[in-house]
Amino acid sequence: MEVSKADMIVSLAGRDKGQLFFVIDTDDQFVYLADGKGRRLESPKRKKRRHVRKLPLYASRVAEKIRNGEKVLNSELRKELASLGQKHSQNQGG
Repeated sequence: MEVSKADMIVSLAGRDKGQLFFVIDTDDQFVYLADGKGRRLESPKRKKRRHVRKLPLYASRVAEKIRNGEKVLNSELRKELASLGQKHSQNQGG
């Protein structure tokens, strides 16, 4: 599973298990995650790649801004993840 910058992921392990995040940056072993609330853009969460699962591609203005290196606000992350979270939970049957 290849996780890249601006992907939306769900955490599989740790106290943030089940939470949705945007990938802000990546390196060989880790991905750096932010959700705009608990983990803000200024201090992203470092997590091992094997502890996250990429969500299916979803057209998102926020993801485009991250990919293009444009300024993204924490409030934009929160709003986008909240709307995606509702769709994700409906698909999971919860």
